[in-house]
Amino acid sequence: MSIDCIGIIGGGAWGTALAQAMSKAGHQTVLWAKEPEVAEAINIQHENPMFLKGVPLNPAIRATTILAEAGEVDAVFMVVPAQYLRSVATLLAPVIANEITVAVCAKGIEQKTNALMTEVIAETLPGHPVAVLSGPTFASEVAIGMPIALTLATADEQIGQELLEVVGISQIRPYLTNDVIGAEIGGAVKNVLAIACGITEGRGFGDSARAAIITRGLAEMTRLCVAKGGRAETMMGLSGLGDLTLTCTSTQSRNYSLGIALGQGETLDTVLSTRRSVAEGVFSAAAVAALARQLVVEMPIVDGVNSIVNGGEPVDSVISELLARPFRTEASNKK
Repeated sequence: MSIDCIGIIGGGAWGTALAQAMSKAGHQTVLWAKEPEVAEAINIQHENPMFLKGVPLNPAIRATTILAEAGEVDAVFMVVPAQYLRSVATLLAPVIANEITVAVCAKGIEQKTNALMTEVIAETLPGHPVAVLSGPTFASEVAIGMPIALTLATADEQIGQELLEVVGISQIRPYLTNDVIGAEIGGAVKNVLAIACGITEGRGFGDSARAAIITRGLAEMTRLCVAKGGRAETMMGLSGLGDLTLTCTSTQSRNYSLGIALGQGETLDTVLSTRRSVAEGVFSAAAVAALARQLVVEMPIVDGVNSIVNGGEPVDSVISELLARPFRTEASNKK
């Protein structure tokens, strides 16, 4: 099936950037935004000052606050925050045509159920082919046409080939995989680890400490991936190490910058009160930690971040606990 008309569900920075890229590639693009002011600004000013300020948008993008209009397409890209995916997908279900492909762009694990995003879609939009779009990207760079590479994960080879034709435009190079679980685990866990790296930066611990967090965090991510049914090698790709490296080293990352603020002594409530965009790692920390316990996977860095952002434990106490852990053999995939 040819995919000519695309629905972008979510008017935040990443949804707007995807709409920009897809429309410039010649696809008819409809973007659904929850906020009327966002839709109006995109349609009239051809800009999204609320979430992607200063980036001129293609006038061909049509924004709407009516979900049904974004469902009358050939494929939809779900770009809402992870914890809102279920509610938005439930509203979308009655107004989306049967068998329309759903590409999940949200990165996270649902708090209440420990479900991956594709598991949420399977429950709310049954019968629809599902794919995952993940990897190292910043919305502002995509929106202005900088080159990027992504992971496109789907168990359906035909759907994968069709989406490659849509996503694989001049500035975007997608790599296809059938390891959907691996792509999702990488996208969810890296946000939590980015907070940890930010905390080390905020505490002034230096680049060596950050490198250690990235490396040992990758080991935690890989253990969880394999326990959930994904493949370890996927964690070495764009949706694993690639996304982890980007998110853990740039202040453009909402999660990394939040961690810096926490490391400098600011409270979580203070940091979040000044932000409009969601730092997914705050919400995913509890869900990732719970999923790890469910699968009997040890993830001490994730547990530490969860203790800070959801348990109120002091940063220095968590750091001391991590440094006091028993020594391990690096080659072990269990600890």
